[in-house]
Amino acid sequence: MKILHTADWHLGKKLDRFSRLEEQVLVLNEIVEIADEQNVDLILIAGDLFDNFNPSVEATELFYKTLKRLSLNGKRPVIAISGNHDSPNLIDAPDPLARECGIILIGHPKAKINPFELEHFKISNSGEGFIELQLKSLNFPVRILHTPYANEIRLKEYFGENKEEELNKVLAENWSEIADEFCDEHGVNLLMAHLYMNKKGAPIIEEPEGEKPIKIGNATLIYSDIIPSRIQYTALGHLHGFRNIGTAEKPVVYSSSPLCYSFSEAGQTKYVSIIEAEPNKEVSYEKLPLKNGKKLVRKTFDSVEKTIEWLNENPYSLVELTLESETFLKAEERKMIYQSHDGIVHLIPKVKNQEFNENKLQEINLNQDIQFLFKDYFKSKNGGQEANEELINLFNEILNP
Repeated sequence: MKILHTADWHLGKKLDRFSRLEEQVLVLNEIVEIADEQNVDLILIAGDLFDNFNPSVEATELFYKTLKRLSLNGKRPVIAISGNHDSPNLIDAPDPLARECGIILIGHPKAKINPFELEHFKISNSGEGFIELQLKSLNFPVRILHTPYANEIRLKEYFGENKEEELNKVLAENWSEIADEFCDEHGVNLLMAHLYMNKKGAPIIEEPEGEKPIKIGNATLIYSDIIPSRIQYTALGHLHGFRNIGTAEKPVVYSSSPLCYSFSEAGQTKYVSIIEAEPNKEVSYEKLPLKNGKKLVRKTFDSVEKTIEWLNENPYSLVELTLESETFLKAEERKMIYQSHDGIVHLIPKVKNQEFNENKLQEINLNQDIQFLFKDYFKSKNGGQEANEELINLFNEILNP
């Protein structure tokens, strides 16, 4: 069978004042096209479906329309779990109606999905944190252990409270019990979760810039070695870069977000994971690059002319600019820069003279000329940059109306 794994859609996401919704429409359309071209049997979406607990009407509409297209109107199962940006109640709410379209929405940990049957597949078995699907096109079942994001309150509610127990132990025991009861070599066995997970002893993986850090109880990191040995592939969400933190034989994969959502992701290629699986055999997977969405670029220049030249040559991008100069940017220079490109997210002025020390204590002589005091004050508040002639003239107008 073929499975498509994606995550971290963050529908409704903005980058500063820039909406990403138009890009999200394009990239989700691309994911639908990949699912159809690859003729996948199952879709897994591993959390952070929306960017906040109260998504806009436009983001919500895009979500449901995309899921319906992915499900081929009920022919292909789509399973989506909540992440730390999602409201679990909001994700759960449409589930009875969504099921009629072959879509299974899971908001809370240890949720139990009631068995149901459609024309092309059925939920043949279920338990807390577990579902088994039987597709009419396959002669074996698909078992999925599912763990949506759980904050500390939900963790205590669903997994019990024991201050001496770490989350790794709680999850290890829970997953092991489910695998022992339901997973054998006669079906495909999968795990999907929205967690901050890494291989024990590996370097710490940085969470995306602007991402809400996942901290549950005293545990900030889950280790991949607690995944039951019967699990053939683990579909993760939360980290925005594609990576396999498991092994080639037992992949534990972050599929990546579909777009670059912060400048810490600038230059990253985004992917979906296409998995080929059958019972009692090692899975194989392929990461397919996504082509839609604006590039995020961080650039540094030392002149306004070079800045504008580059901006004119790279129109379809979102840019964080650092401009090194001796004096504060003039209003007309800022205007020229912003008029040359409609995707400037940040414009950061930076003084060339790095010897300036803003923490340096000095005695202020209040008997000095007021213009000199203003220049000194401006310099202290702007990283050592000198006030330009335009600002000095404006200051003098205020002094002498």
